[in-house]
Amino acid sequence: MKLVFELGAKGRQMNYLPDCDVPQAGLPQDSLLRKDAPKLPELTEVELIRHYTRLSKQAFGVNSGFYPLGSCTMKYNPRINEATAGDPNFAAVHPLQPANTVKGCREVIDTAEKLLCEITGMDNMSFQPAAGAHGEFTGLLLMKKYHVMRGDTKRTKIIVPDSAHGTNPASAAMVGYSVINIPSAANGCVDMEALKAACSDEVAGLMLTNPNTLGLFDTNILEITEIIHACGGLCYYDGANLNAIMGKVRPGDMGFDVVHLNLHKTFSTPHGGGGPGCGPVGCKSILSPYLPASILGEERKPDSIGQVRSYYGNFGILVRALTYILTLGSDGLQAASETAVLNANYLMHAVKKYFPVAYDHVCMHEFVLTLEKTKRESGVSALDVAKGLIDYGMHPPTMYFPLIVHEALMLEPTETESREALDEAAEAFRAIRDMIDTNPERLHQAPVTTPIGRPDEVGAARNPILRYQPEQ
Repeated sequence: MKLVFELGAKGRQMNYLPDCDVPQAGLPQDSLLRKDAPKLPELTEVELIRHYTRLSKQAFGVNSGFYPLGSCTMKYNPRINEATAGDPNFAAVHPLQPANTVKGCREVIDTAEKLLCEITGMDNMSFQPAAGAHGEFTGLLLMKKYHVMRGDTKRTKIIVPDSAHGTNPASAAMVGYSVINIPSAANGCVDMEALKAACSDEVAGLMLTNPNTLGLFDTNILEITEIIHACGGLCYYDGANLNAIMGKVRPGDMGFDVVHLNLHKTFSTPHGGGGPGCGPVGCKSILSPYLPASILGEERKPDSIGQVRSYYGNFGILVRALTYILTLGSDGLQAASETAVLNANYLMHAVKKYFPVAYDHVCMHEFVLTLEKTKRESGVSALDVAKGLIDYGMHPPTMYFPLIVHEALMLEPTETESREALDEAAEAFRAIRDMIDTNPERLHQAPVTTPIGRPDEVGAARNPILRYQPEQ
């Protein structure tokens, strides 16, 4: 497929704007002027529309097909969310408007805080963080401020399990903490003896998600948080996996002091291709004085960590999430989690006929396959299988994560997939298994049905081509 720069012909144009009827203003310095005219495409409206329509057909998203990206919760985004967020009373407001002119927006924020605090078991919440990792960073700043305000500055270490999301140790390092990595036990959960051994008066806290990235609920969670609190630390909950327990159990009741949420996961807002997102941070009352202060209608709290994002963060995402919560209600949110867990277990049992499960017992919202034996026997890797699934009309699962599982594929079907969709996915795995046994070389070339096959991803990352250069 040609680039937009390769379409059209000299002189083609779209004449929508009238001729300029005011004197042209010159730039203050000639040095600011281009020496050569920009090499822009010259094409008609129909050429432009057809080009981007073709591109849109080549994109894959949750509206296109099955998207089992583990630990990402790629659920369907209901259209009603978009309709609500697009209402001019929300979409057309300005953050610098006087507070008395945006009382409805303020009510959205207050209502969302009340409901999300109820869901998580927290006391207060800030909606400034723009994404999950940003929320992690903010939550850790709250923890650090807590210790500093108490004069407990020797607490410089954060405990992170080896099954944690990769952003956890990165966020801790950004705050200035050193990371103590503790191993998982044979059952895939926290090694309790290793946890106890890591605790000291230098530990600021623990970062944990439950269920973890293996899709397993740690039944020792109350003991885990008690151990951390006993040594003077705080407990941070990574809310990326909240979809498995929403309406069933609350992080606050598990003993966590601070939590971030991924509204683009659990609460059905778009992932946005890197933004905008919303990763609100909730906390217990002991950390509330340190929360980022809102600008509109509130004065900064004297002990606040300060702003981490402009104004209220990405307000439109919050409107979408609140719409989802109010649409489902308490019973619906609980049913969503129950169905997500049911779907994951159904798919796991269907797929494990063809590929081994890393931890073969009841999972929560996701599960992890291990293709270590498959690669050793056939040469077909987890990457090959993931690429092969594209040819069957589904997005690849998460690859090579968590790191503690060799040749890992992590699948999370979410609650929005039907039984028929899950059966089709299982059939794709069966077909891949047959291909491994009869023609493994075919998988090394996959995908073969897409406009672009398997690119040199390492080369593209190291030597990206970011600008079109026409042939001379």
